[in-house]
Amino acid sequence: MKHLVVRETRIESLRVLERNSIDDSRGRFERMFCQNELNSVLHGKTIQQVNKSLTKIEGTVRGMHFQNSPHSEIKIVSCLAGRVWDAAVDLRKGSPTFLQWHGEVLDEENGKSMIIPEGFAHGFQTLAANCVMLYFHTASYNATSEGAINALDPRVEIEWPKQIAERSERDMNHPMLPPDFSGITL
Repeated sequence: MKHLVVRETRIESLRVLERNSIDDSRGRFERMFCQNELNSVLHGKTIQQVNKSLTKIEGTVRGMHFQNSPHSEIKIVSCLAGRVWDAAVDLRKGSPTFLQWHGEVLDEENGKSMIIPEGFAHGFQTLAANCVMLYFHTASYNATSEGAINALDPRVEIEWPKQIAERSERDMNHPMLPPDFSGITL
């Protein structure tokens, strides 16, 4: 049995990772990451940083964040507890799916993760209280390379599944895309 299965989405390079668990009377075993199995989607890059977050309030939106070159990153995002709607927006200059987004429900039961390539903004909305997220990054965080777009940007029109209950002040102050924004160069 293959532990990790990578599925394509309608947006080139944005993928969903499905973890096949081994379940028995003791519980469950899941492989969260394997460099060998994921090397083709990581393009030879290795994981440099692992982060975990807890979001307490249902309906909270976090995002939409990214790292600019030369610190751009591939992220693998999983929900360990609770349930989230995870979203990624294509910001790649010249991409045929520029400013298109894809959302996916991630939870502790469905065994899915999002593989978010370089040049994408990422965020999520909690569909339950007390959601725990795990992030694998191919680059360490660099404050001078940080970028973000507002989760309510009208040029992107992300369809958040719930009424937004909370966002951080920082996330609320992320800019809307200017009319002349043509994308991120990788």
